[in-house]
Amino acid sequence: MFHDILMIVIGLIIGLIIGFFIARYLMKKYMKKNPPINEKMIEVMMSSMGRKPSQKQVRQIMNQMNRYM
Repeated sequence: MFHDILMIVIGLIIGLIIGFFIARYLMKKYMKKNPPINEKMIEVMMSSMGRKPSQKQVRQIMNQMNRYM
């Protein structure tokens, strides 16, 4: 009886750990393929704030965002 319960708990823990890493891998893959923001969006955002960004500024912002993802 105790052995059966212990095996179920261990199985659940292992399943949660494996599920976490699979979900993490799939999410990273999805975010790399479909980034939440791109260079065009940054240009539009900066233009709406009243300044025309240079390509260097846009690349700097993209690099900063990619560093934290």
